[in-house]
Amino acid sequence: MATLTVWKFDDPGTASTVRARVLDLEREHAIEVHDAVVVTWPVGTKKPTTEQLRSDRGLATAGGALWGLLLGAIFFMPWFGLAFGATMGAAGGALHDFGIDDHFIATVRDRVTPGTSALFLLSSDADRGRVADALADIHAELIATNLTGTDEAALAEIFRED
Repeated sequence: MATLTVWKFDDPGTASTVRARVLDLEREHAIEVHDAVVVTWPVGTKKPTTEQLRSDRGLATAGGALWGLLLGAIFFMPWFGLAFGATMGAAGGALHDFGIDDHFIATVRDRVTPGTSALFLLSSDADRGRVADALADIHAELIATNLTGTDEAALAEIFRED
């Protein structure tokens, strides 16, 4: 089963550092990383920037569609008009069908703000003890939702590039 987690950090630079550590853990077989996105939101900017790992595993083969829908629903919907909002509402409904609910989206939107960063991580098979040890010195707030194997396969099919 894959787990989608969002780790929120109190400064704009920490998410990149943590992603590097998580990738080190993957090389040590302590976690399987399907894909990851770093969100950086410096103080004084109107919106965050995003950087996808662009892995060729898991849902990354969907060409970033999952991340586009999720990040759009979280960070960019408030700045667009009603027509776009209705479209994103439908997309948000689709995300809800896969275990990503409105509460999750609202929680991330409320907590990832200017002056912070976040790591969106789709992973599985984590050795929680080793991961916790490797990240013990990092202060983070963790928001998580689980995707079942069936949900993960369904998302991959829906967002698959033709």
